[in-house]
Amino acid sequence: MNTSAALLPAVVRPSVECRHWLASDHCAAPVLELLHALGWTVVDTPEANVHATSPDGRVYVGWLPEDPTAWVRDIVWQVQVQPTEGAAWTQEFGTHTPAEAVAGFVSALVAHSSG
Repeated sequence: MNTSAALLPAVVRPSVECRHWLASDHCAAPVLELLHALGWTVVDTPEANVHATSPDGRVYVGWLPEDPTAWVRDIVWQVQVQPTEGAAWTQEFGTHTPAEAVAGFVSALVAHSSG
């Protein structure tokens, strides 16, 4: 197969400076902004943890920077899903996982659940 170079996708190589998000800064903003934009119920606790629930109640996202049980397991994010069919499942993200990666996961989860 002979393909013209004009039809091939451009190779994008971001500079090192553009990869700042690859290192966690322990900031929850990317995920929390996404959840607010999606219309989720978001509740802050006095301890600085945040709990969010999807409008249909089937997905929970927790930002748990001050939860001792989460720290024992070295996690700071917890996503729990109760599908309409099948078993419930949980995905947890460690303290060094960038919030942008968690936001990408949640975004993909929501995109696939609405179809």
